[in-house]
Amino acid sequence: MLTRIDHIGIACRDLDTTVAFYRATYGFEVHHTEVNEEQGVREAMLRINGTDDGGATWIQLLEPIREDSPVATWLAKNGEGVHHIAFGTADVDGDAREIGARGVRVLYDEPRRGSMDSRITFLHPKDCHGVLTELVTSASAAAEDPPTA
Repeated sequence: MLTRIDHIGIACRDLDTTVAFYRATYGFEVHHTEVNEEQGVREAMLRINGTDDGGATWIQLLEPIREDSPVATWLAKNGEGVHHIAFGTADVDGDAREIGARGVRVLYDEPRRGSMDSRITFLHPKDCHGVLTELVTSASAAAEDPPTA
């Protein structure tokens, strides 16, 4: 089941300016950057700390790269700020099925590729008290225990 808070996703209009703020204010450094075409974002992952289960806690900064991306739509409606919370799990497939069986809508039929080659899915915010919730299996955890279908 869920083992930790994996990351907090923060929507921003200018990734470079937002990274500079987190660096200057909190001393956080960028561990990874990428463009995720499928999600329509340019992102930076700032590592906060490691955990006993070998994972880490991150701040994920998200800048939309096109106006029709979910993050761009969210920014237009809500402005910059917390976009979602993500929980780490060793088995995104199994946990998504279990949570879905409890009546929570899972937004993807099959997990998709996320940051740093993780596997992800989202839970509908209307079923999670207004919070867009992501489930994440890191690439290292997925490699250790491939999903069974």
